[in-house]
Amino acid sequence: MPVLVASDLDRTLIYSSAALALTMPDARAPRLLCVEVHESRPLSFMTETAAGLLTDLGDAAVFVPTTTRTRKQYLRINLPGPPPKYAICANGGHLLVDGVSDPDWHARVLDRLADECAPLDEVRAHLEETADPSWVRKHRVAEDLFVYLVVERELLPEEWVKELAVWAENRGWTVSLQGRKIYAVPKPLTKSAAVREVARRAGAELTLAAGDSLLDADLLLAADRGWRPGHGELADSDWTAPAIGALPERGVLAGERILREFLRTVRRPS
Repeated sequence: MPVLVASDLDRTLIYSSAALALTMPDARAPRLLCVEVHESRPLSFMTETAAGLLTDLGDAAVFVPTTTRTRKQYLRINLPGPPPKYAICANGGHLLVDGVSDPDWHARVLDRLADECAPLDEVRAHLEETADPSWVRKHRVAEDLFVYLVVERELLPEEWVKELAVWAENRGWTVSLQGRKIYAVPKPLTKSAAVREVARRAGAELTLAAGDSLLDADLLLAADRGWRPGHGELADSDWTAPAIGALPERGVLAGERILREFLRTVRRPS
């Protein structure tokens, strides 16, 4: 039976220049491969070694990129290896099959959101009313499913984030702070639900996963085995679970380690 490997992308497998965490002497830094260009500028990277590992993984398992990015943001990434048949975007709101969103899956997601949580417009209005323009750079709505802010992190009041999390919790939403972005996402909008659907379609009996943020926790808990890097929201809160490997590596070398763990387990699933 095929093994399904569902992995978050940003700060898990791919890294912006600010997130690389190249703490070694310059002469010992790993060679990097650019995997995303935006507005004619290189944006995201992985090590060349990680690129080779991902190529091997694509040949050995059903690899499913699993991201909070919108479809447009995901499709500008050029990952090495065979093109994934399945990809999960918008935190589970879109299930891509050969690059095209499955309309039946998206309709099911919209039905759940309508039934189980406060509407998007209410959350968007609250953010616009309470977020201070002195530290907010951008307000964004993603795929008409969730909202996020791009902020000046050093000016962001910690108490405001905590208050927002409590307010959102009471309305069936989750708040996640990732780098310079604050996400407000409906609780029914999950990566794990979409991954279970892909596993059903692929006939996979073993699911592996990796992720670094609060929005990846449900994905990791739904997998048979999972890994998180030594950075990110989950590491900062010492989050773990019985089948989760908490890796010490931080930055782009963590992406390389995660791919090694995926491949080792795919080749020796027991």
